Amino acid sequence: MKRANIPIQKFKDAPIQIIDGDRGINYPKDSEWLENGHCLFLNTGNVTENGFNFNNCQFISFDKDQILGKGKLKRNDLVMTTRGTVGNVGYYNNKVPFENIRINSGMVIFRVDQAEIMPSFLYQYLRSAHFYKQVNALRTGAAQPQLPIRDIKCIKIQIPQIAEQDKIAGILSDYDDFIDTNRRRIQLLEETARLLFREWFVYFRFPGHKKIKIADGVPEGWRRKKVKDLGVIVTGKTPSTKNASNFNGAVPFIKTPDMHQSSIIINTEELLSETGASSQNNKFLPSWSIMVSCIGTVGIVAMNLFKAQTNQQINSVIPRKEIYRYYSFFCLSRLKPLLEAIGGGSTMANVNKNKFENLNVLIPPEDILKEFHETVDPLFKQIAIVLQQNQKLAQARDLLLPKLMKGEIRV
Repeated sequence: MKRANIPIQKFKDAPIQIIDGDRGINYPKDSEWLENGHCLFLNTGNVTENGFNFNNCQFISFDKDQILGKGKLKRNDLVMTTRGTVGNVGYYNNKVPFENIRINSGMVIFRVDQAEIMPSFLYQYLRSAHFYKQVNALRTGAAQPQLPIRDIKCIKIQIPQIAEQDKIAGILSDYDDFIDTNRRRIQLLEETARLLFREWFVYFRFPGHKKIKIADGVPEGWRRKKVKDLGVIVTGKTPSTKNASNFNGAVPFIKTPDMHQSSIIINTEELLSETGASSQNNKFLPSWSIMVSCIGTVGIVAMNLFKAQTNQQINSVIPRKEIYRYYSFFCLSRLKPLLEAIGGGSTMANVNKNKFENLNVLIPPEDILKEFHETVDPLFKQIAIVLQQNQKLAQARDLLLPKLMKGEIRV
């Protein structure tokens, strides 16, 4: 039996506050960011399509926090990105380990009247295809998409009774729990590979190391080379945004925010059409290329599971041989401090192709690379499988919400 129709209302009429960040004269300057500090200041990479991600954080001091006005989170607030990558959502529940958090100028806070809306229910709605379809229709700007508050207020929502919200959120959160468990599996698999890399190629305790002499800090037979010796270097490019036919196709188009999601990218926020991708055919990356963000937030490293292209903020390495793949991934991951230094800063750094491909790296003999590849390849293949399982779980969760709202599935 279907549930009685639930009235549709706009966000501006719903018991939801929409709170902007502080964009005044006290907004933090580049020199005021801290690696650790009193208050986490969210950046775009912290709010992903999978919720919060705290792998790369920036902080402000207690004094700076005190002089800023609006934009500070309270528990059970929700955060949505509104500039650049639009529509990613995070839920500031009790699982988040930071007590003081502020949003940057490209986000908004949703704060609800909990007598009428459960934050967990709203979180599920904000992640639904129904909500994102409205966001996508309202956002403006091709090069720098944005969604101002005046447009957010026009988004429509149906709010069931609290008891129904609780049941719906409970069912959908079970999917989230499965997804979170899989994410922890992924982290363990990648950490296992990362520790092996460090043991072999940082501490030089690789198989047979006791028989190898080390001179000037380099094992015998290892070579001091350049990044370009790892493979072919490709700098991405964006097709003309003036031609709408270049976009909304089936070719993954990878940008830095996509790289915050996972070490292996299986989907992207934006897609190119065959027309757009073919207009820059030399920018295609085969699967398992290694991508490094080199403009803005530099030093983020990921691999693509499917054939793709990237924008101009990313330099990629197409490994010269398969056995170079995972060594290159971890080797390039360790270059983040150097990329920030030569790029001119940690937040707005710029490392061009010439600088990138001429960075110094150490390349071991191919027999060691082969053994490392054969050892960690099953780990990364398992990561790819679990990521695709998570994608299917997320799709199933998103399909459930409208059915639950309409009463097509009993709760």
